[in-house]
Amino acid sequence: MMASKSLSRALRAPTTTTATTARQLAPSPRLHHSLLSTLATTSRGRLLRASSPAAAATRPMMQTRGVKTIDFAGVKEDVYERSDWPQDKLRQYFKNDTLALIGYGSQGYGQGLNLRDNGLNVIIGVRKNGKSWNDAVNDGWVPGKTLFEVDEAISRGTVVMNLLSDAAQSETWPAIKPQLTKDSKPPFEPTFVDADSPWQTLYFSHGFSPVFKDLTKVDVPEDIDVILCAPKGSGRTVRSLFREGRGINSSFAVFQDVTGKAEEKVIALGVAIGSGYLYKTTFQKEVYSDLYGERGCLMGGIHGMFLAQYQVLRERGHSPSEAFNETVEEATQSLYPLIGAKGMDWMYEACSTTARRGAIDWTPKFKKALLPVFRDLYDSVVDGTETKRSLEYNGQKDYREQFAKEMKEIRDLEIWRAGQAVRSLRPENQK
Repeated sequence: MMASKSLSRALRAPTTTTATTARQLAPSPRLHHSLLSTLATTSRGRLLRASSPAAAATRPMMQTRGVKTIDFAGVKEDVYERSDWPQDKLRQYFKNDTLALIGYGSQGYGQGLNLRDNGLNVIIGVRKNGKSWNDAVNDGWVPGKTLFEVDEAISRGTVVMNLLSDAAQSETWPAIKPQLTKDSKPPFEPTFVDADSPWQTLYFSHGFSPVFKDLTKVDVPEDIDVILCAPKGSGRTVRSLFREGRGINSSFAVFQDVTGKAEEKVIALGVAIGSGYLYKTTFQKEVYSDLYGERGCLMGGIHGMFLAQYQVLRERGHSPSEAFNETVEEATQSLYPLIGAKGMDWMYEACSTTARRGAIDWTPKFKKALLPVFRDLYDSVVDGTETKRSLEYNGQKDYREQFAKEMKEIRDLEIWRAGQAVRSLRPENQK
């Protein structure tokens, strides 16, 4: 009861990201450059053995065929494709398991619905009658059957998927951790256990909390498997790509392998949540690259470049619509899709000779100017400065009010007001 009360209080705190806010602010898909189509790859098989005779008796040995090894610049990297995990195999693999997904924000929404559509036994754990609870009900989760309060969901789960916001993970951890123990009794016989193995697995989609445990206080139990699958995009994108039959690219990592089967589990889960392929990393590398990328080219850096270029164009007498078109509209609607499809060289080849000559000449100048900024940024991630800033900001009582104020300031910038007008002129937006 103490854990339940503590957790309920923590989940009422303003740091818990609501589904609406998370979905509105989720970043665009972050494309991990697919070397599969451009580099020589070799398929190979890998036999994943059960860690004990008892485990082998309950589950057949898995032959992983959908693995390719990329050898580039002296670095070999395994890429795991979804082809070895068809839906019927996923259902067989997880037939005795309950996936307890805690939190129903951006990733909870996308991963949860994909797991459900794959026919797995997944339940949602959120604060009763809160915004996330209501969102889950609207998405077809049934109170008392597939939708529970957090403590109840954890008690039923063999895989506990902690998809709360980073700040909420930190605040709720004192209530959640005591429920993650090999000594507690499962409600039924899960797939992953033998006589000497823990029955629960702890799953994250971001390495933030365990890696920066000195700041977050999220010190995971030592007697359970701890794994990570990080989709490279928002929960909305995870869902939309799954529904299109495509799949998002994701990274996976094993923080702690007690059963000897943690890697097999996380690859299977990665496919089950909607990944098209997965590449291996570590918790530390995932969180470093993620925080660095979001603040750099993916969001913060690109926004800064948009603002700077637009400002100079306006200072030199160009109209708002012309400045926006030459800064944002052409980039997002014409050029970036070319890069995403076939690479930077493909974009250059698709442009005029004048455009490509100027772009190639100015690239090293921008690189030289930006390298010190990016090095400072990476150092700020590694030393915990970015984590501390995030926890302090998101832990404020008026966090949502302050955030709404910042979003209004961005919306009211001339560049984005011009963008709204320009987007309204697109043929598909004409009524």
